[in-house]
Amino acid sequence: MIIPEAISESRLDLPLAVRGKVRDVYEVDPQTLLIVATDRLSAFDRVLPTPIPDKGRVLTQLSAFWFGRLRPLVSHHMRSAEFEEIAASVSALRAAPREAYDGRAMLVRRCERIDVECVVRGYLTGSALEEYAHTGRVAGIALPAGLRHGDRFPAPLFTPATKAAQGHDMNITFRQVEEMLGAPTAARLRDISVALYTVAAQHALSRGLLLADTKFEFGRVGDDLLLIDEALTPDSSRYWDASAYPGSLASFDKQYVRDYLNRIGWNHEPPAPALPDDVVAATRARYLETYRRLTEDPR
Repeated sequence: MIIPEAISESRLDLPLAVRGKVRDVYEVDPQTLLIVATDRLSAFDRVLPTPIPDKGRVLTQLSAFWFGRLRPLVSHHMRSAEFEEIAASVSALRAAPREAYDGRAMLVRRCERIDVECVVRGYLTGSALEEYAHTGRVAGIALPAGLRHGDRFPAPLFTPATKAAQGHDMNITFRQVEEMLGAPTAARLRDISVALYTVAAQHALSRGLLLADTKFEFGRVGDDLLLIDEALTPDSSRYWDASAYPGSLASFDKQYVRDYLNRIGWNHEPPAPALPDDVVAATRARYLETYRRLTEDPR
C-alpha cells in the first residue's frame, strides 16, 4: 500500500488567522474563512511531532458529511468542502498544489465562537470515568453507584467544558454555563447537542460503531446559532466497535494513540515523543475505517 505524504503545515498566500493544534485558519474576506485540516495529531493537549497521513482529509470530509446529515437539526458554518468549488473563488488555493489540499480544505462562514465545549456522553469513559470514580458525579450530575468503565448511561449526559485557548479544557456544570451565557442560550446548546448526539449515535450503530461521546462547538451570526469547527470525527469523538462491546472497548479514534502514549510512560509534558511507524499506520487505518463505515464511501 502506498501511503501519501503527510501534511504537517499548510502554506497559502492568504492572511493566517490562527494555526491551531490541527487546523490552519485563513482569512478570505471579512465574512469568510478557509480552514485547512493538516495531519497534525494532538494528545493530552500536546501536538505530537509525528503526523498521520490522510488524517486531515478524514476530518474535513467526515465533518462535511455530518454537517449535511445534521442540517435539519441545526445550521452549520460550512459553505463548501469541494476543492474545485472553493478554488473557483479563492485564488490562493488555485495556486497551491492540488495534491496537498484536495479534500482537506473547507470554506466556512465567519462566526462569533461560543467558548463552551458542548460534550455529550452516552457511555462512562475518559475524564467522566475519573470524575465518577472520585465523586460519584459527572459534571455535577449524580449517577448510580457501581457503574463500570464502558457502561451505557440511561440517557445521554450533557457535560460542558470551558474552551481553553491553551492548556486543558475544564469540565463545568450546566449551572455555570447558564451563568456564562444566560439560561435560554444554555438550554438551547444542551438540547441541540443531545439531539445531535442521539441522531449521530443511531446512524453510527447502524454502521457497526458505538458513539461513546463527542463534543460540539457552536458559533453565532446575529441571532443564528451554527454548528462550527468539526463534527463527530475521530478527533472529537470516541467510537467503539459495536460487535466487540462490552467485552472490548475497541477504539476507532484518537484513544488508540492516547493508550500507546500512556503505555510507554510519557508524562504528558514536553517534549512529546515521536510515534513509531506501526502506531502511525494503525492510527491511519482506524481513521479511514471510521470514515468508510460512517459514510459508506469506499475511498
